[in-house]
Amino acid sequence: MALMDQKLIIHWFRRDLRLQDNTALIASQRTGYPVIPVFILDQRLYAGSNASIARLAFLLEGLRSLDTALRESGTRLYVLRGDPCEVLRILVQKLNVEALYFNRDYSPFALRRDQEVVSTIGVEVRQFDDAVLIPPNALLTDSGSPYSVFTPFKKKWLNLHKLPSELIPQNARWSSHFPVESTDALFVWDKVPQLSELRPESVPVFHLPDASEASANERLDEFVKTRLYNYVDGRNHLAAPSDDTRGGSSFLSPYLRFGILSPRQAYWSARQAYKDIEPASSTAKRQHESVETWVSELVWRDFYMHILYHFPYVMHGCFRPKYDRLQWRFVPGELDAWKNGMTGYPVVDAAMRQLLSMGWMPNRARMIVASFLTKDLLISWREGERHFMKLLIDGDPAANNGGWQWSAGTGTDAQPYFRIFNPVQQSRDFDPNGNYIRRWVPELRDVPTPYIHAPWEWGRAITHYPKPIVEHRFARERTLAAFKAL
Repeated sequence: MALMDQKLIIHWFRRDLRLQDNTALIASQRTGYPVIPVFILDQRLYAGSNASIARLAFLLEGLRSLDTALRESGTRLYVLRGDPCEVLRILVQKLNVEALYFNRDYSPFALRRDQEVVSTIGVEVRQFDDAVLIPPNALLTDSGSPYSVFTPFKKKWLNLHKLPSELIPQNARWSSHFPVESTDALFVWDKVPQLSELRPESVPVFHLPDASEASANERLDEFVKTRLYNYVDGRNHLAAPSDDTRGGSSFLSPYLRFGILSPRQAYWSARQAYKDIEPASSTAKRQHESVETWVSELVWRDFYMHILYHFPYVMHGCFRPKYDRLQWRFVPGELDAWKNGMTGYPVVDAAMRQLLSMGWMPNRARMIVASFLTKDLLISWREGERHFMKLLIDGDPAANNGGWQWSAGTGTDAQPYFRIFNPVQQSRDFDPNGNYIRRWVPELRDVPTPYIHAPWEWGRAITHYPKPIVEHRFARERTLAAFKAL
């Protein structure tokens, strides 16, 4: 039977670049029709205002890995370029498409795009919740309104999470497909492009982690076996004893960002780890707390997606609108010093240089540098949010916006502006031996440990490293005054 005569299902990959536990993909396979796996390279991904070279490179590697996995199953990934609505309309015109299947995204842009697809494509569209453990409209207050504070959200989330069986990760084989050679000559199927084809001027400046589904599962397994039971403490360690650049973090965020790993896989791994704790062990209490802390991180991930879905204005302003009137400072020289890791505060500079080098930093480091920008320099969180989205391989609109507003005190917390990190104390608490600083700030490698967190106290000149650009005690009072003025 010719391809154009067959009824086909299009599975539109977006941020679900995996075959295992892919909700829409499994549903498309169950129809019994041949399934066309499609990814559409929208120009916004490589030329938009939030386009990131590092994230684009990681995405392309993820697409290549997905294509390899599909070819092992007898099909392939078809990567098309253009506006998604127009590309999908062309596919429907050229082929005998029965339905379009995809997993939902919850950003304002994605919701507008998907609504246009639904209203114009001309065939049945099936959408599924896959990127979150509990979708936005399924978790509301008793009065039917969305939650805006994390603690009650988490309490309700945990109560709801007597998980129905369909939320348990499923392993489905590729049961319906059409062979690679059966492509249609009426339009061109693209292969996964090279980064240089999309951004000719771009050269990756660091080695990217492997972006395959197999690697994601290996990293999850390694994390559960070696670090999960110490996560309550280890997650804040900026430098691991082995000098691992991940510190005590799971380093699963890039895989969750692109759906190379599903949140259900992460959650159920934690549930299993919880069951495996020896109840009589002397460390059982700490192990329980560690697993619960990891689950809380997954709840935070859901929470910020819910916030963005229900309050889309946060993409352009403060969650608490009164803080839009806050008198932020705009000092380009100080902003550049922060971006380049030259503030004179070692832990801040180490984190910002790690970001430049890896496209990633641990969550504790993100909080430290965000607090420094917004509270010590009193520069708007929007500047930091934009900078992070330009560099992070795991840059996600919901989590990035939520994290920056949390640090700035403009977000969903009840008592925001009192939370001002002391960067020197943070450094002493979470990098006590200075290993993180020495790794990323080589100018300070010879500074004795008692002075590594505040080298200006050493009393010796340090070549090529700046003095602090602001005095913390003064900056703290300036920020408190700015917030109180509202």
